[in-house]
Amino acid sequence: MRKKLAAGNWKMNGLAVSLSEVEALIAAHPNPACDVLLCPPATLVSAMAATAAGRISVGGQDCHMELTGAHTGDISAQMLADAGASHVIVGHSERRADHGESDAMIRAKAEAARAQGLVAVICIGETEAERDAGTTLEVIGRQLFGSTPDAATGVNTVIAYEPVWAIGTGRTPTLEQIAEVHDFMRSELNGRFGSEGAQIRLLYGGSVKPSNAAEIFATSNVDGALVGGASLKAADFGAIIGALERA
Repeated sequence: MRKKLAAGNWKMNGLAVSLSEVEALIAAHPNPACDVLLCPPATLVSAMAATAAGRISVGGQDCHMELTGAHTGDISAQMLADAGASHVIVGHSERRADHGESDAMIRAKAEAARAQGLVAVICIGETEAERDAGTTLEVIGRQLFGSTPDAATGVNTVIAYEPVWAIGTGRTPTLEQIAEVHDFMRSELNGRFGSEGAQIRLLYGGSVKPSNAAEIFATSNVDGALVGGASLKAADFGAIIGALERA
């Protein structure tokens, strides 16, 4: 049985004062029935890990594929682990679009994360143009295969489906569209990894909020969510956690 996962991506948001939201979240959900992960900016990883004290997991939002080197402004998986992180997001659509990251780069980052004992949360998703062109499953299949390392397991890898056109727009795919993609991903993982593919958790991300969380979590092969803006406030993210616990 795959344990549900509620993951929050703070993106480029959050200051030291924002850690009060983490404290409030933990106070409201001291023993969640699902796994909980928050991925703050790199500046807050160490402080958030100290605040969380193992009660929830903390992750980075990206890592470099190299262990060390002359890569000004980048952060390695080793550095994240040293700061107290247990997970790292790789391949988010904003990284793919803003920084031109390829599937091969994302696979290398996921491999770097695994080498440091971090769980890689690998993001994939189609653009609006690709959805409208009817190539969604083709795009998802290509990204899933190209971005996921051969050594992926249910322990070291999570896959997050985030339709690019639904991120931060308030638009959400229909439940049928979400199920189609998640069922397809499960089939592809099972075909590639066998029984291990059935253990890799599949998250949905893209304008997940308290008002739509329950119906999304009831959808086929949805094991949780990668939440953006709604993860910044304890009340909103807590409501999503509650919906996942009841799913």
